[in-house]
Amino acid sequence: MPFSPEKRKGTISGIIFVAIFAAAATYIAGLAPVKALGLSPLVIGIVMGIFYANTLHNQTPVAWQSGITFSAKKILRFAIVLYGFRITFQQIAEVGMDGFLVSLIMLSSTLILGSWLGTKIFGMDKDTSILTASGASVCGAAAVLATEPVLKAQEHKTAIAVSMVVLFGTISMFLYPVMYEAIIKDAVGFLHMDPRTFGIYVGGTIHEVAQVVAVPASVPGSPTEMANAAVIVKMTRVIMIAPMLIILGLYLAWDAKKAGGSRNEKMKLVIPWFAVYFIMVAGFNSFHLIPQNIVNLINEIDTFLLTMAMTALGMGTIFAKFKGLGLAPVYTALSMFVWLVVGGFIVTKVVVGG
Repeated sequence: MPFSPEKRKGTISGIIFVAIFAAAATYIAGLAPVKALGLSPLVIGIVMGIFYANTLHNQTPVAWQSGITFSAKKILRFAIVLYGFRITFQQIAEVGMDGFLVSLIMLSSTLILGSWLGTKIFGMDKDTSILTASGASVCGAAAVLATEPVLKAQEHKTAIAVSMVVLFGTISMFLYPVMYEAIIKDAVGFLHMDPRTFGIYVGGTIHEVAQVVAVPASVPGSPTEMANAAVIVKMTRVIMIAPMLIILGLYLAWDAKKAGGSRNEKMKLVIPWFAVYFIMVAGFNSFHLIPQNIVNLINEIDTFLLTMAMTALGMGTIFAKFKGLGLAPVYTALSMFVWLVVGGFIVTKVVVGG
């Protein structure tokens, strides 16, 4: 146990060590040049953690590892639960059925497509494929972090998935405003989208919440309805992470039973309870019983906890473990990126019109 008498001191030291890294990542992410790139503290944290893992890892006490592991596992689950304070059910209702359908179709299709391509076409292991697909289909790095405990995946696989989210999410952040200005805004017929429809398209297909916020802000004179639609649809995708994880747990249990064959092993159902608590917190937040300034403080604390978890995951990522994967993660993430951009446009036009 991490807090047993013999491990307590090392665990606390490890947690403090991770927190120092997370504080540095938060500070760096707040610098104007970094902020302009849309890089969240989570991304900075995992980069710093990976740097540590491959340079200074052997220079720190082994006893601290229990604290690093605690940050990557337990603090992560708690942070995902607190993430529910960013969402209300009213926000989902505001965007309407068309926005909800775009979110549902893009999430489910991207998750299935990415998992299948990764394992069957590009030869990746199941965990890395599902983690990469979850990041692209739901909400980027936070979704990868939330999926990792359900799969019980290794840290380096999580880092691979996060790196793919960062790469293609960043490309999206720069691509979409150019597409809107150069093609979509003044197009006639099927290629045209009004601001609200384009907002739904952005929210339904871009990886990270911060990237979704950045796209309308990068469109000159973009109407408020574009930004509102984008953020609300994105948050609809975020809240879908809970049912997605529960369904994933059911699938993994069924798959394990199937693999057991004639041994008739007992089916072990993996229920990600933190995902259930996440929905409960979002439901509680929908009643607006807590003052907004307190909710904002909770969200800031939550971002820091997520940064700690991301940093700790990075600290378990040693490049030697990447050998043998080759370009399979890039091919898988690129395929999902093309589907999100092209397929997402078609889905949005068919469902919403505009």
